[in-house]
Amino acid sequence: MFKKEGFEIIIVDTSGRHKQEESLFEEMLQVSNAIRPDNIIFVMDATIGQACEAQARAFKEKVDVGSVIVTKLDGHAKGGGALSAVAATNSPIIFIGTGEHIDDFEPFKTKPFVSKLLGMGDIEGLIDRVQELELDNNEELIDKIKHGQFTLRDMYEQFQNIMKMGPFSQIMGMIPGFSQDFLSKGSEQESMARLKRLMTIMDSMNDAELDSRDGAKVFTKQPPRVIRVAQGSGVTEKEVKDLISQYTKFAAVVKKMGGIKGLFKGGDMAKNVNQAQMTKLNQQMAKMMDPRVLHQMGGMSGLQNMMRQLQQGAAGGLGNLMGLGGKS
Repeated sequence: MFKKEGFEIIIVDTSGRHKQEESLFEEMLQVSNAIRPDNIIFVMDATIGQACEAQARAFKEKVDVGSVIVTKLDGHAKGGGALSAVAATNSPIIFIGTGEHIDDFEPFKTKPFVSKLLGMGDIEGLIDRVQELELDNNEELIDKIKHGQFTLRDMYEQFQNIMKMGPFSQIMGMIPGFSQDFLSKGSEQESMARLKRLMTIMDSMNDAELDSRDGAKVFTKQPPRVIRVAQGSGVTEKEVKDLISQYTKFAAVVKKMGGIKGLFKGGDMAKNVNQAQMTKLNQQMAKMMDPRVLHQMGGMSGLQNMMRQLQQGAAGGLGNLMGLGGKS
């Protein structure tokens, strides 16, 4: 009926179902047989974690899954289970959802996804967003990041930019070292309020503290600075220390990634980053990762294997499964 009326794209959305609900799976099969779709998309809830492999496999056994969409990546879920869904269905991820609005639905890109999965944020995506908005001094910031430099003043200025860049949770997910717990709990308004509070803390810092390349050491060597900043901004000493701790993580990632120049070049990562640099990157990522995430990936060997497959884009490997081999 819709085709006769000239519709070019027709989306048939079935209700959510679990692999144990056999009757609903049969219903889904009947719908598939009746409409004969060009592409069957498996929409995966990222919050179910590793259980998504069994769920994806159950779908694949009933219908010919052609692609995957991963949703609810705006919460605590990092999306590691998405890799299992890709392997189980042998289908590429095409979109990811990080919220409930149209701006939160974006095409899947391998490098940013894996980078955020490993807790390293998405520096390239953040740089792209800054360039798109033509924010002031972005060339200076990019040059600093490439050389592994990042001060508290840089962080303050980027907080100012972040407030213009929205959606908030999506932008914060790009920043390495900033956990979801630190800023992204609650609504966008609550997150913005927390961000403004952090900026208030930095407003009480002097030039020497803001411009030091070792901003954290300035405070650890001279604890009275923490007390002064806390009193000046009307917050607790713990809040000041938490801010410095997050800055330290961010600066450490920037410093380490700045030494691997190939990461900031376009094109194939395998051509930009040599084996020695890739080994170094693996070791650095393992140190920065949540031990629980590293364990789920099979330890250091699992991490190395995944990065090797992403680098090579080997036939049948994870690179092809995730769309690197030219699938669409």
